[in-house]
Amino acid sequence: MKHYIKLLRPKDWAKNLFLFIPSFFAGNIFNLKEILSLSAGFVTFCCFASSIYIINDYRDIEDDRRHPQKCKRPLAAGLVRKPIALLLCIFLFLGGALVGYLIDPGWKFLFVAGVYFFLNLAYSFGLKNISILDILILSAGFVIRVKGGAILTNTDTSSWLIIMTFLLALFMSIAKRRDDVLLKLSTGSEMRKSVTGYNLDFLNTMLGLFCAIIIVAYIMYTVDPSTFSRLRAYRLYYTSLFVVAGLMRYLQITFVHEKSASPTEILYKDRFIQATIILWVASFYVILYLRDVVIFKNYGISH
Repeated sequence: MKHYIKLLRPKDWAKNLFLFIPSFFAGNIFNLKEILSLSAGFVTFCCFASSIYIINDYRDIEDDRRHPQKCKRPLAAGLVRKPIALLLCIFLFLGGALVGYLIDPGWKFLFVAGVYFFLNLAYSFGLKNISILDILILSAGFVIRVKGGAILTNTDTSSWLIIMTFLLALFMSIAKRRDDVLLKLSTGSEMRKSVTGYNLDFLNTMLGLFCAIIIVAYIMYTVDPSTFSRLRAYRLYYTSLFVVAGLMRYLQITFVHEKSASPTEILYKDRFIQATIILWVASFYVILYLRDVVIFKNYGISH
């Protein structure tokens, strides 16, 4: 059973938490109805994502067997039979589609989730071999998740939110490709066809560029008058400290430790990244959700 669970890559389901972002930034994350709806949407995206993972692993069996880490995947290692894996893939897709329809019979959410599925299906069937396009598709998947969460909660997504989501996803995707290039240089074999379109100089430049853009975009978001008028929250720019710290740590992992192959592994294992995320959420929570708490008035914090 553990091999079938591993085939679904449950560790990567953390990416689907991006569905909750619109509700969090709108200040409605503790609305029980929205949480239940988003949780069901989370299930839909997890089912769709796992079905895509199975298709991708099925098509890449031979390539994965030459990879030092991916050779341990259930299909590449021969721990799961191919017919059973394909049946499980179909079951996950149908189950995800059913849940998606039940939580939003108006089809809007299922349409967005379907775009995510078929875009990633196209990625698995060849688009992943086209350099630059491959990381753009991966990054678009995170934006689609945010849009899905906005539909389920009927929340307006600001342009800032979409831009920052895309930039952050692009930043992590570039770091992941850098690790692929390093693997190519150390082993002499190409694990991805798209790697031929990258080299360290190009990827290093892109990482530095997008890191700077993300920081500037986030600070501009926190001081934008439209953000204040929409959220009625003060001093959001304080949270920039944790964004900068998190990005610096990610760059350290990428350039110093050279272990940026899996963003989810970094999320699960790196204590520094975990601490910055927790502190960012906590600071945002205090500013956004507790802005009217009496303690602020007691300390004379003016608006």
